[in-house]
Amino acid sequence: MELIRKNVHMNKLKCQTSLQLTLDDDFNVPDAKPDIYKIIKEQGTVKINDVKMSNGKLMVNGSLNFNVLYLSDENARPLHNMSGEIPFDELIHMDDACAGDDAVVNWELEDMTTGLINSRKLSVKAIVCLTVLVEDLYDEATAVGIEDDGDTQFQNKTITVTDVAVDKRDTYRVKDQIHLPANKGNISEILYSEVELRNVEVRLLEDKFAVKGEVLVFFIYAGESEDNPVDYYESEIPFSTTIDCNGCTEDMVDNIVFTIAGKNLEVVPDADGEERIVDVEAVIEMAIKMYEEEDLELLSDVYSPYKDLVPVMKEAHYESLLVKNNSKVRANDRIRIASGQPEILQICHASGDVKVDDIEVVDNGLEVNGVVEVQILYICPDDKRPLNSIKGMVPFNQTIEARGINPESIYRIKPSLEQLSVMALDGEEMEVKAGVGLSTIVFNSLTEPIIADVLEHELDYDKLKNMPSMVGYVVKNNDSLWSIAKKYYSTVDKLKELNDLADENIKQGDKLLITKRVDRII
Repeated sequence: MELIRKNVHMNKLKCQTSLQLTLDDDFNVPDAKPDIYKIIKEQGTVKINDVKMSNGKLMVNGSLNFNVLYLSDENARPLHNMSGEIPFDELIHMDDACAGDDAVVNWELEDMTTGLINSRKLSVKAIVCLTVLVEDLYDEATAVGIEDDGDTQFQNKTITVTDVAVDKRDTYRVKDQIHLPANKGNISEILYSEVELRNVEVRLLEDKFAVKGEVLVFFIYAGESEDNPVDYYESEIPFSTTIDCNGCTEDMVDNIVFTIAGKNLEVVPDADGEERIVDVEAVIEMAIKMYEEEDLELLSDVYSPYKDLVPVMKEAHYESLLVKNNSKVRANDRIRIASGQPEILQICHASGDVKVDDIEVVDNGLEVNGVVEVQILYICPDDKRPLNSIKGMVPFNQTIEARGINPESIYRIKPSLEQLSVMALDGEEMEVKAGVGLSTIVFNSLTEPIIADVLEHELDYDKLKNMPSMVGYVVKNNDSLWSIAKKYYSTVDKLKELNDLADENIKQGDKLLITKRVDRII
């Protein structure tokens, strides 16, 4: 007798740890750059260069790359920028169970501030959160049947589980050109740029999936004209592509996280030799997981009228998809400029970052509280100080429906900023409207007893011989034909035939005739 087994692909989080890293350094303004009068805007990104696991310790090498946009006292062009990086090497202690496994390091720039020490020196301070994940894709070998000579009786039960069908990473490059309109001057130098993903949609196909969305590009540049030394431009680059993904089907459930892993903006001349074209390249990194729901028949019980079979049980852990939800929430608020700041003449650009502060499991759902951190560039009336920025927070609250969720459920929420608009109400106040997407996937954790092995022993023939040849049995509460047949070393088919039953349905009080099977016993 052999157990028929089926492998169920499961994804298990073996280790997870977080480290908050504080970076602090001072930087001198390069000799070729003018003095700093006021810092307008800063941006930062973390680059992970190398990750090595050794003796239960994870060594992470990377750097914080920053760019600062500032005002100077220079009359010809008041706006300038400077860039730099703060390298770091961190040693993260991991559990012994994860030693030797591949780790995925995700980063989040929780805060970055720049300050003036003097006109030729600035300080950069940042808080970076490094999250290390070690996941294990393993097979849960599950017994689903028996292969023998036909005497063994077995019973199955059906549960719905969610398999991990695809687990991989991939990249896609968006390449396009931006042509400046006629009312914009030629480009001398790009001073500041932002590249963001918006409104990404996924459609699953056979062995591939289709992706479409927009790449939002904004840049401030130094112009060649003395009349207009600084200008800016914003454009959307739509993209659509298909990504090869072996094993993917239309019926699966996707959970794909898209991030901008790199960007490059390069000024190139047009047909007339004028610097009016910007080559844009954005590297989109995709963490791809595909799930497939399956009705799994577990082997739940086994016996034989001719052998003493003892099932060896163990607990198996599965996940069952509860809900995949893409909800949207709108948030709006008003932001006033601080006292002493220049007035608002015109909104130039707004960027935002969604931060989830708290997630709470409530009745049939998840309550999410967070903020959209916005930074707004605006044009001022003073030509010598033409640009200024203001930061603000727009709170939001959303209850995501997830019927059947419980405190032990596993959930993952990926927020994204899908829309952001800012309108100046007057010279001191502006209204911010934001659209936030919350991509949510929830699993229920299932723990099921399964049969890992079956031990065979010879029957106690003396006990069988002492049993009566025929028994009149009155069905008790919670009895089934299976339990009665197992107790009296018979079979369900034999009881149905002997009692002229059309199916296995019996109820309390029913009377059954049971005869002892003597073939192969005596």
